[in-house]
Amino acid sequence: MLVIKNLTLVLKKDLRVLLEDFSFSLQPQMKAALIGEEGNGKSALLKAIAEPHSLSRYMDIQGAIITAGEVVGYLPQVLPDSMLDLSTSRYFSSKVNWEDFDYPLFYRLLDEMGFPEDRISERILMRQLSGGEKIKLQLLCEMLKRPTLLLLDEPSNDLDLESVKWLEGFIQRVKMPVMFVSHDELLLDRCANTIIHLEQLMRKRKPQHTIARLSYGEYVENRELRIDRQARLAQKEREEYEAKLERYRKIYQRVRHELRTVSRQAPSAGKNLKDKMHSVKAQGRRLEKEKEQLTKRPDFEESISVRFDGVIAIPRGKVVVDLQLEPLQVGERVLSRGVHLRVLGQEKVCIVGANGAGKTTLLRAVLLDLAERGINYGYMPQDYTEYMDPEQSAVEFLTRSGTKEELTTIRTYLGSMNFTAQEMDHALSELSGGQRAKLYFSKMILDRAEVLVLDEPTRNLSPLSGPEIRAALKDFGGCIIAVSHDRKFIAEVFHEVLLLDEEGLHPVSFTHELEDD
Repeated sequence: MLVIKNLTLVLKKDLRVLLEDFSFSLQPQMKAALIGEEGNGKSALLKAIAEPHSLSRYMDIQGAIITAGEVVGYLPQVLPDSMLDLSTSRYFSSKVNWEDFDYPLFYRLLDEMGFPEDRISERILMRQLSGGEKIKLQLLCEMLKRPTLLLLDEPSNDLDLESVKWLEGFIQRVKMPVMFVSHDELLLDRCANTIIHLEQLMRKRKPQHTIARLSYGEYVENRELRIDRQARLAQKEREEYEAKLERYRKIYQRVRHELRTVSRQAPSAGKNLKDKMHSVKAQGRRLEKEKEQLTKRPDFEESISVRFDGVIAIPRGKVVVDLQLEPLQVGERVLSRGVHLRVLGQEKVCIVGANGAGKTTLLRAVLLDLAERGINYGYMPQDYTEYMDPEQSAVEFLTRSGTKEELTTIRTYLGSMNFTAQEMDHALSELSGGQRAKLYFSKMILDRAEVLVLDEPTRNLSPLSGPEIRAALKDFGGCIIAVSHDRKFIAEVFHEVLLLDEEGLHPVSFTHELEDD
């Protein structure tokens, strides 16, 4: 059993406390989901359990984490470059125990995951796999360890829709306890029976955590009701208190005035007024104590604020993209025999397909077509490092002219995305995946892009940020062309869903896909 006692995690650079005095035990049959805004310590908590040495450079760990007798399976959110440079065969060999290799389990997992055995090869590097293929190979290696507890950091990242359905079933069926992070609200609601919510209050100066033995949907509903109920009660008590205080002030002022004007020739009246003032002051002290007992306004982390420029609007008949690719290929590898993609005006189109089908390759072709047409577009890649200098700060990443006015705008906008003043100046390499995702959204907004090309845009955003992102993109007046497996995102934002396969692009009914889940 995993037991955590009084765990505190502190960032060394700015001494910010991510987690304070956290105690928890992962019981058998428990499926515990870690939720919270980006940068709140979800990945750090999983690393502190599985690989505490990897945190030593930038984080202090206090308290006890007990995993004695457990075999821990751990799926990190990001693979280091040293692993990405390995062939898939060498990576696989480095992770499995060949002396006790379970071939029946190996082939069963390959079949269940839909992962071709020939992708484990000396000729294929880890970085050449699609995002979903990387996830599947990592999970395959961890499951071959026959773990007794499983830690998963964004396991649904980059998985295709069928694989996400498989992952849901896997987490539901597996007998071992699981602690996982996910942005996928449907997966959270269907798999988690315990919620661990990590929050950062007072502009990330005060950590707070909540542990609830509830499903995700129940937790969110209960949280909203609790916040609303506590806020109403706090407001009512304050209004009643202010009314009492106003009455007290009037009595105090009247008695004070009478004391000042009472005639010296009427000592008995003066004594009565002094006694009355003593009683009034006693009432004031009681009110001060009552103030301390008032219901506090609820402490909770505010959601991010995302707003695209409402002036942006592309004419409905304008050709945004008109691509004819026969075939779609990477190097010598043919991904699809023929792709025709035509997008007009304010259309919002989402492309789905199996892992390795060529969705990211297609988006790169879309970018070239947009550039040739001279259209102002914004791009959010699946691999955030593709357009980010890891040594740059968040502010530097968004800066174009460097004017004082621009820098003020950037810092104001980052604040609305829940960045602290310190985080705005941190190197990008020190930010979480979700924080870097928010930087790409910020860049597209500040650049006033008319067309958004998004490759798995919600993959690292917290489920609590998801509704804000979906609402902003739904109301966006420009065009969106995206790749995603996020079912809520697809259902709420897009006009058309296209399936990419070996034959080309085909319209699909996503409502039907949701009904099949």
